[in-house]
Amino acid sequence: MQQPDYASSQTSTMAIISVISGVVSWVALPFIGGVVAIVTGHMARNEIKSNPGMQGDGLAIAGLILGYLHMVTFCGGVLLFLLIFGGVVGLSGCAILSEAGQSSSMIIPPIPLN
Repeated sequence: MQQPDYASSQTSTMAIISVISGVVSWVALPFIGGVVAIVTGHMARNEIKSNPGMQGDGLAIAGLILGYLHMVTFCGGVLLFLLIFGGVVGLSGCAILSEAGQSSSMIIPPIPLN
């Protein structure tokens, strides 16, 4: 039985950075970590494809999944925030404008023309 030569195989540094950035994007750096995980994950997959002895494709895929999943969640949260609070601001603005239109005719009497 032949033992694999682990000394000659090397794990891609970009893949390690990708998976670490993917985890950090969920814990500490929301947007930046996700972008770094996606970019370095794609770079790692290209590096692994070009070097047959290089390992770490699973780490790169994990970093890509974490990064893309985080970006979808982050963008969805921002969109939901804008829809909810934008709607509240819009409705309150309409209410203020409609009250101002009704009360302005009562405060300022019309000027008679002679």
